[in-house]
Parts: sequence; structure tokens; C-alpha cells
Amino acid sequence: MSDTISIRDRMLGGLWGALVGDALGVPVEFLCRSDVRLNPVTDMRGHGTHRQPPGTWSDDGALTLCTVDSLIRHEFDTKDMGRRFLSWYREELWTPHGKLFDVGVTTADALQRIACGISVELAGGDGQFTNGNGSLMRILPIALRFHREPAKTIVDRIHRVSAITHRHPRSQMACGLFALVVRHLLEGAQPDAAVAHGLDAFRVQYESHPWWGAEWDYFQLLLAGNLADLPEQEIKSGGYVIETLAASLWCLLTTRSFPECVLKAVNLGGDTDTTGCVAGGLAGVCYGVPAVPKEWQRALARAEDLNGLFNHFVERAVPPAST
Repeated sequence: MSDTISIRDRMLGGLWGALVGDALGVPVEFLCRSDVRLNPVTDMRGHGTHRQPPGTWSDDGALTLCTVDSLIRHEFDTKDMGRRFLSWYREELWTPHGKLFDVGVTTADALQRIACGISVELAGGDGQFTNGNGSLMRILPIALRFHREPAKTIVDRIHRVSAITHRHPRSQMACGLFALVVRHLLEGAQPDAAVAHGLDAFRVQYESHPWWGAEWDYFQLLLAGNLADLPEQEIKSGGYVIETLAASLWCLLTTRSFPECVLKAVNLGGDTDTTGCVAGGLAGVCYGVPAVPKEWQRALARAEDLNGLFNHFVERAVPPAST
């Protein structure tokens, strides 16, 4: 992997990678690992679980796109993000084919609260059992846009955007760790170094604070520092945010290319679109947009719209001297 990949190409790689990973996972979502192994994903395909055509992204991709769109139009406005999420839910904004087909319960509940007038940053579920993947799956654009800010500023903004749908500190912390790893990948760190440095920054931001410290034990799988050494049978890929983050980082750490990483992610089974989306975002940042197969990019629904949106985002996010 070259350390000369530009910030621009890393950002574009992350965005394309997340959408590609999501679309690769949609046809096999909810299948158990053993069933996926009978017919593993090797290329973009359709139908399957949701009976959608090839190149279809899910709620993961749609809410990521809503976030990108908001960041293009506003520097940082959680009210605008909440409105766009609600427009996706009610009016199919940034859906691949103009039809909503997948939405998590915690996300739906939060959007209904926003529709009833609850403040967007108080709308997300804050209970023990609301720690699904619904904020981690869409948080990449925030990590990209604000990676140059101090770590405290990054995680604060990450927490606020997570809280739109997922307000429990465990979900916010998982999103914070993801963003800190992305920050180091954008700077050109190899995967093992990016994860190690991200964990160091995570400890600084969270360990000594009572509010966050109460959640510390739940992150031991990640904090142990031996994630890459774990066998596949110890990696879970369901709908729990910490397990999904761990699975996505494990895929990044145990592969050497974008296609290898994202295919490994979706073939874990379970919440395949989200694991694919999160791992695809990480691998896309790591290896850059040239590493994301062009045929997979072209296979995505609304590929021209995505290209315009992503380039507009990067133009705003990357100063000319950094490209």
C-alpha cells in the first residue's frame, strides 16, 4: 500500500467503499455464516434477501448519503441532518430506486420522535438495548469531514450525530473509536498502526471520564489489542454495534486489499450490509479510490449521482494544498 495516496483519493475511496460494501451485502443480509459459505459473495449480485437488483444500497448507504448531502450544504447542522433522515424515511430521499425497503427499529423510533417535535440530538434511543448498528453505519462522512480537528472536537461531533438515532454512550463511543481509526488511515497509517493509534486516542478521550468509563468493560474485545490474531469463529457479525465494529476492523487487519476486505466482511453472514458498509469505508480510506473496483462502482444504482455528490463533498472537505 502506497503512503502517497492523496487525502482526496482516500476520502473518495471511503465513500465509494462504504456504498459498494453495503450493496455487496444486501442480497445475503440475515443469512447465517454457514449458509453464506454455500454460495459466497464474490461479485456484485442482486435479489436474495430483499429481492433488490444488483447495486442496491440499504438504509446504511442512504443515511450516509443524507449525511454527505448535509455536510455539503452546511458546515455542521444536526437539525438539517435530522430533517434529511426524516425525508429519507418519509419521502425516500437518497434511496437507490425511490423505495424504502430496510429500516432499523431504533432508527425508525428516533425519526418518529423527530417528526413529533423532539430535538434531533435528544431523539435517539438511550437504552441498553438500543445499541444496534444504526449510527455506526452512517458516521463515516463526519469522520472524514472533521479529521483535522482536535480529537475532542471530532468525538464531540460524532456523539452529536450518533445521538440523532442512537444516544446510548456505548454507540457513541463505538462511533468515536471508528472515527479515530479513520483519522489515522487518512494520514497514511497502515491498518495495524491506525488501529493501535486509534485505540490510544480512544483511551485518552474516554477512559478517565465517569460517564464513558461505565461502558469500558464492553470494549475489552477491542482494547485487548489482539484483534488480528483472533480466529474467524470468535468474530461475530450480528446487529450489535461493538461486534460490528470489531468484525469490520478484523477484516481490515487480516486482509491486504479492498476487494479482499469487503468480501471477507459480507461473507461473515448476519448483518452483512452493515459489516460490508463499515469495513468497505475503512478499506476504501486505507487503499484509496483506485483500489475500489470500477466495475463495482459502475454497478451501483445512481452511480452518476453518487459521483457528483462525492466529488462535491471532497471539494469542500479538502483544502487545495492537501489534494
